[in-house]
This record gives sequence, structure tokens and C-alpha cells, in this order.
Amino acid sequence: MRREDLGDADCGIAQALGVLGDWWAVLIIRDIAGGTTRFDVLQRELGVSRRALAERLAALVEQGVLRRQPYSAHPPRHDYLLTAKGEGLLPVLVALQDWGTRHVMGHGDLTATADAGSAESRRVHHLVGRRVPDLTLARHDGGPAAPAEPGRWTVLYLFPGAFAPGVQGLPPGWEDIPGAVGCTLESRTYADRHDRFLAAGAAVRGVSTQRPDQLRAFAAHARLPYPLLSDQDGRLAAGLLLPTFRAGGVDRFKRLTLLIDPDAVVRAVQFPVTDPAGSVDDMLDLVRRHAG
Repeated sequence: MRREDLGDADCGIAQALGVLGDWWAVLIIRDIAGGTTRFDVLQRELGVSRRALAERLAALVEQGVLRRQPYSAHPPRHDYLLTAKGEGLLPVLVALQDWGTRHVMGHGDLTATADAGSAESRRVHHLVGRRVPDLTLARHDGGPAAPAEPGRWTVLYLFPGAFAPGVQGLPPGWEDIPGAVGCTLESRTYADRHDRFLAAGAAVRGVSTQRPDQLRAFAAHARLPYPLLSDQDGRLAAGLLLPTFRAGGVDRFKRLTLLIDPDAVVRAVQFPVTDPAGSVDDMLDLVRRHAG
């Protein structure tokens, strides 16, 4: 359906659906956000016909959601990349993932964790062997940084939200959300073990969807010796389809940890994390086994 075919010309939802066209377009954007940018790979991963994929890619380029970037002249071949307009759809992907997990695959309960045998847990553990998308996030202390430190092993722990006293209060009902509490304990335990992780050959980075200034206040309060990264725009969440929940009007990560190798490939996953402090020592053992 074309945008001009939609009856409500003043409704943003209707006009957005006119741009996206159908659910295949949403899945194409999902895969491109995750780093699958070439036609043949997209066609193989999605299982859609070449004609249908070509039509939808052409439409998304025409609408300014995607842009084509040549990578071969003979024969002519292109990567399909998100534009700024396309990146504006990433929070939509995060919201759809959260809604589908909570209300379609689950029972509607608000939680910051998951059952070990759930479909959500299986999806997260399938990240092993997956390359982290090439993107940068804002550091708490200023400047951009990749989720994984280039050329070395990285422990990337994702947490719901950490709050410096007197700077930012807890979201309403925070302590009643299963799995939400424990971010300060987890972060400080990583700080206490930081020298051991460095000796084992791994950098440590924390990431949440909080703003950089909020992370800066918490890092100063907790005296963290490693950087915290902000995924406030949902680029990492959408790129890896990471589990989230919504609290205090913000999409937040469920607690999980990734061990990433020097080539930015995920080699181990901790999820669900039910013991924030104990998981740090478990991850240190994983680092020693993989990087040692």
C-alpha cells in the first residue's frame, strides 16, 4: 500500500506504515541494523524471493530509509545502509521486540530478567558466534567508543539502570520489577575485580540506555575505573535484538553480559543474570578460559 492510498493523511502512524509498506520491510530494516547489508545475504537470511527483496529495497531507498554504498564495480554491487531517517526507526524495532516478547510470547508480566529455558533466553544465547555491529556509542566521560575495545577481549555487561544518590531517583516501582535491582552492586564488583580482568587480557565496559550525563554521575559516585557507554538511541539494542523492558518511560536493557573477542565476535553469553555479583567471578573464569 502506498502512502497516498492511506485515508488519514494527518496520522503519523498511517503515514509511517505507508513508508514501511509491509512486514517484510520491517524485517529488512531489522537485519540491516544487525549488520547484514548485502543483497545475497539478506535474501538467504530472510528467505524472501529475489524479486520481492529487490522491490522492497528499492522502495526503502526511494523513501530515504536506506542508502546504497558501492563495494564492487565489476560487477556492480552495493551495501544497503540505514540513513538517519532509517536509524529513527530503531526505537520502533526495540519496542516491537519488547512487546512481542512480553505480550505475545509471554504473559504480559513486567520483568527485567527471563526464565533460563525461555525463547528469549535461547535467542540471546544464539548471539554466540555473532559479530557485534560496527557502531559507536557515547562514553560517560565524553567522546565515542565502540561497544568492544578494538583488538582485544572485552567484557560488555548490560544493565537496566544505575543511579547516583541525589542526582537521579529510582524509576517508579523499580524495586518491584524482578531483576532490576543490583546494578550498583554489579558495577562495583566489576570495579573491584578490574585489575584481575586486565591481567586476564580483557577490558571491561558497561552499557545501559541511560543518558551519558546520568552515567557520568553514577561512574563518579561509584568510582568506576572503566567506561560506561550510553545506548540511548537503541542502536546496539536493535542491532543485536537484545532483551529490554520499559520502566519510567524508558526502554532499558535486561541484565546480561557478553564476552567479545578481539574480532568483535561474541564468544560467551551470561543470561539470565540472577546473581549480579556472582556473575562477575563467573565471567572472570570465562575470560581466563577463552583469552588465557
